[in-house]
Amino acid sequence: MAKAPRKRTRSTTKKTPTNSTRKRRSKSRAGARRRTSRRWVSRLLALGFLFSLVLGVYLLYLDNTVRIKFEGKRWAVPARVYGRPLELYPGAPVTPEQLVAELQRMGYQKVRYPKQPASWSRNGGRFLVKAREFHFWDEKAPGRFLDIRFDGQRIEQLSEVGQGDLALVRLEAPEIGSIYPAHNEDRVLVQRKELPEPLVQALVVMEDRTFYEHYGIDPKAIARAVWANLRAGGVVQGGSTLTQQLVKNFYLTRERSLWRKLNEATMALLLEAHYDKEEILGAYANEIYLGQDGGRAIHGFGLASHFYFNRSLQELDLSQMALLVAQVRGPSYYDPRRHPQRAKERRDLVLKVMQEQGMITPGQAAAAQKRPLGVQQKGDGRGSYPAFMDLVRRQLHRDYREEDLTSEGLRIFTTLDPWAQQQAETAVADRLTRLEKQYRLPAGKLEGAAVLVDGESGEVRAMVGGRSAQYAGFNRALDAIRPIGSLVKPAIYLAALMRADRYNLVTPLDDSPLSIASREGERWVPENYDHSSHGQVPLHLALAKSYNLATVRLGMDIGLGSVAGLLERLGINRPIEQVPAMLLGALSLSPLEVAQLYQSFAAGGFYSPLRAIRGVQSSSGQPLQRYPLTVRQSVDAGPVYLLNRNLQEVVRSGTGRGLANYLDSSLNIAGKTGTTDQLRDSWFAGFSGDKVAVVWVGRDDNKPAGLTGATGALQVWGDMMRRMHPMPLSLLRPESVETIWIDPASGFRADEGCEEARQYPFIVGSAPTVTASCVGRTGNSIRRLFRSFFE
Repeated sequence: MAKAPRKRTRSTTKKTPTNSTRKRRSKSRAGARRRTSRRWVSRLLALGFLFSLVLGVYLLYLDNTVRIKFEGKRWAVPARVYGRPLELYPGAPVTPEQLVAELQRMGYQKVRYPKQPASWSRNGGRFLVKAREFHFWDEKAPGRFLDIRFDGQRIEQLSEVGQGDLALVRLEAPEIGSIYPAHNEDRVLVQRKELPEPLVQALVVMEDRTFYEHYGIDPKAIARAVWANLRAGGVVQGGSTLTQQLVKNFYLTRERSLWRKLNEATMALLLEAHYDKEEILGAYANEIYLGQDGGRAIHGFGLASHFYFNRSLQELDLSQMALLVAQVRGPSYYDPRRHPQRAKERRDLVLKVMQEQGMITPGQAAAAQKRPLGVQQKGDGRGSYPAFMDLVRRQLHRDYREEDLTSEGLRIFTTLDPWAQQQAETAVADRLTRLEKQYRLPAGKLEGAAVLVDGESGEVRAMVGGRSAQYAGFNRALDAIRPIGSLVKPAIYLAALMRADRYNLVTPLDDSPLSIASREGERWVPENYDHSSHGQVPLHLALAKSYNLATVRLGMDIGLGSVAGLLERLGINRPIEQVPAMLLGALSLSPLEVAQLYQSFAAGGFYSPLRAIRGVQSSSGQPLQRYPLTVRQSVDAGPVYLLNRNLQEVVRSGTGRGLANYLDSSLNIAGKTGTTDQLRDSWFAGFSGDKVAVVWVGRDDNKPAGLTGATGALQVWGDMMRRMHPMPLSLLRPESVETIWIDPASGFRADEGCEEARQYPFIVGSAPTVTASCVGRTGNSIRRLFRSFFE
C-alpha cells in the first residue's frame, strides 16, 4: 500500500534580523540617497550650464541688436519736397500780400525790427526781412538782410541793408511735403550739437535727473515709482530712464509684460556700456514720439519744432522749448491744439522746475510763462497738396532711374507755387458753391479740377484735384478723362491756318447743316449750340462763336488724320479715334493733358513736356541725373500767331466774353470754352502773358451738370486768375506774318479809308488780292487808324 505524501507546513514564526543584516541594509539606502543626490546635482549643474549658455547667447544677441541698429542706418528718412522759391527783383509782379503769405508760410516771425534770421517787419510798402540761408539745387544762398520796397502791386526797389542794391534774390524754397517710408514715420534729424542747451536741460530735469550718473537704469527711481504706484493703487509714476525710453521706442514693441521690461533694462545697460551719454541723448532727441499729424507720426524734436511752430529748433524761444519738453510725457494728453490749457500748465511746470534747479532766472521763467503757446494752427506750414504730390511721384518715376529713387533723404525741388495753389483752391471751392446756388443745382454735387502752368517753361504752378483739394482721393486733374468738347477746335483751325495757300482768318466757311455717314451706316447729324445755321462766315468768326457746322466741314476738308497728327505733335500722347465726332470734342483727355495742348499754343508752337520737378538732390547734396527732356517746335510760329490772335477774339467778343466780369480787357487774354453733350462737362482753357490755366467742372457720376463752358468753368477760371494778377498777353508778330486792312463785309483787301475796315494778320503772301470797292475813298483816317483786329 502506497504511502501518502508528506504535507509541508509554513512556519509563521518571524525571524529576527541580525545586526549585520541591519547594517547592510542601512548602507544600501544611504548609497541610494547619495546616488540620487549626485544625479540631482548633476542635473542642476547641467541645467545651470544650459541656462548660462542660453542666457549668454541671448545677451550676445541683445548686445548685437543694440550695436548694429545704433551704429547703422538708424532711421528711414523721408524725401523732402520743396516748392518754387519766390524770386524778388525790381519790377517783379509780387504784391505785399503775397510776400506776407510767403513769409508766414515759411515760419518767419513779424517783429518790430528784425535781428534774428527768419524774422521781418513792415512799414507800409517797405519790408525788412532777415532771410535764412538755404541750399538750393544749384547753389548755396547766404542769409541776407533785405530791404524790399513796393510800388502798388510790384517791387520797386530791392537792396541788402548796408550792402546796396540787388538785382535778384531767391527766398528759400518752402517745404511743401514729404514722401514717407512705408511705416509713415517722419523726422527732421538733428545732431547733438544742434540741440539748444535749454531744451536739453529741461528734458533731463523733467524726465531723468540722474541721466549723467546712472548706467542705464536707476534703481532708486524704480523703487520710488513702485512705492508711489502702490500708494496710489495704480500707475502714477514711472521709473524709466531716458536710456530705457530710447530702448523702448527704438528697439521694442509696445507690449506690456515682465519679459519686455527685463529686455528693456538689459538693453539699456548694454547701450550705456557701448556709447557715451551725448550719443544716447542725440538718438533720444531724434526718436521720441511727440505727436500725430493724420497718418504721419511726429518723431524727434527737430520735426516737432516745425510741426508745432513752423520754425527750426534753433529758432525757438525758451517758452517754445519748454512746450516741446512738455509733450514728452503725453503728446495726446498735452496736445496744445486740442488741449491748450493742459499744455500750458505742463509747460509752466517745466519752466518752474527749471527755475528751481537754477537753470533759468525767476525773470526768465515769469516772462516765458506769460507768453502764449504760439502754436501754428496748420501744423508745420507744409500745406496738403495731394494732387500735386501725385504728379510729383509719377514724374519722378518717369524722369529718374529707379535705383536713384530708393536712396533715403532725397531733396526734391518742385515747381509748385504755394501762393498760386492757395488762390486756385479757394477759387474752385468758392465758385462751385456759388454756381450751385445761382443755378439751383444739387448742393455738393458739382466737382472741379484746375491746372495752372507757366506759359513759357511748362512748369506746373498749381493743381487742384477736386473741390476738397487738401484731402487725398480721386485726382481729377490727372485721372478724370472726360470729353473736351470745343476745346479741340483750336487744333482744327490751326491745322487749317498751317495751309496758308487755302486758309486764312477771313476765309469764308460754310456753316450750313450736314449729315455724315458712319462706318456702321448710321448718319451723324451735328448741330450748332443755338440749333441754327449761319451760312457763310469768316474763319475767325466761326472759331470765336464756336460754330459746330463750320468746324466739322473744315475738319473734314483738312482730314481727320491731319487733325489727329497735329494733336500728337502738340503733346497729346493718348490714342485718338479718328471719327467725325472727334471734331466736336469726342476726344477724352484729363485737365493736365488739355493744359499741355494749350501750353503749346501759348509757347508759340513749341512743345515741352509739362513738368513738376526742377531737380533732385541725394542726401549728400549731389544732383541726380534725370532723363533729358526735349523741347521741339511742333508748328511754325506764323500759324500759331494767327490762332492766338483768334483766341483773343474768342475772349473779347466770342463765347469767352464773360471773362470781362473778372479781368480787365487790356490783359488781352486768349482762351476757349468747351461744353459736351447734355451739359455734362464744362471747360475753359486759356492763357495770359505768363500763365496757362485749364478748369473742368462736372459731376463724378457723369450726370448733366447743367452748365456750359461759359456759365461754369469760365467763372472758376476768371475768379482764379483774377486773384493772381496775370500779366497782359502781348503777342510778338513773327517775320512770316504781315498785317493787312480787310473789308469784313466782302473779305477783300481794303485800306484805312474804308469805313468798316479792320486789320488782320496773314502769313506773308496769303492775304486776299482782290480789293474792296471802298478802297481810295476819303474819310476820317485818323479815327480809323486805330481800328484793328484787337478791337
